[in-house]
Amino acid sequence: MAALRAAKQALRREIKGRVAAVSDQEKLRQSRVVSQKLFRHPKYLSSQRVAVFLNMHDEVRTDDILQDIFKRGKVCFIPRYFTKSSRMDLLRLKDMEEVKTLPLTSWNIRQPADEDHDREEALTTGGLDLILMPGLGFDKKGNRLGRGKGFYDTYLERCRTHPKGKPYTIALAFKEQLCAEVPVGEHDILIDEVLYEDEE
Repeated sequence: MAALRAAKQALRREIKGRVAAVSDQEKLRQSRVVSQKLFRHPKYLSSQRVAVFLNMHDEVRTDDILQDIFKRGKVCFIPRYFTKSSRMDLLRLKDMEEVKTLPLTSWNIRQPADEDHDREEALTTGGLDLILMPGLGFDKKGNRLGRGKGFYDTYLERCRTHPKGKPYTIALAFKEQLCAEVPVGEHDILIDEVLYEDEE
């Protein structure tokens, strides 16, 4: 267990270094490529209830994706992380304007306030068709290296008990986040697909 934790920590440092070396302009360019791939993806096109993260600086930019979700009339959910635990809720976002009104967290990302109890949580209503996932590193087999809190792994476990079952999961990545192999433990859940700019 300690060896796994150490391997993950070492890989996190390596990937953070690789992503930090990518210019903002290149991050934006790759984000647009990944977004366009998503917009053509059959799972995205057929999904009605979609969860997407509001990106941090070292993650694929998701503004265009949010706009597209609303443009297509899909139902959008975004994370609320409880930083003192591994719990995360995915809460309904009504429109792009709402994003600007959300409070900033210590991680400098916007999310609904802890005391905001009026929003629909995805699993208390109709479940989810698709979760677009962040992460630090990925391999082509669908192994994901998160930030170590277990938010998404814990949430996907909750999804499994929902009548709708586990949603399809797509990770959005810069190509610098791709690894030959991500070290994983028994609680790490495989993701269905990783979207990144490959040499097509």
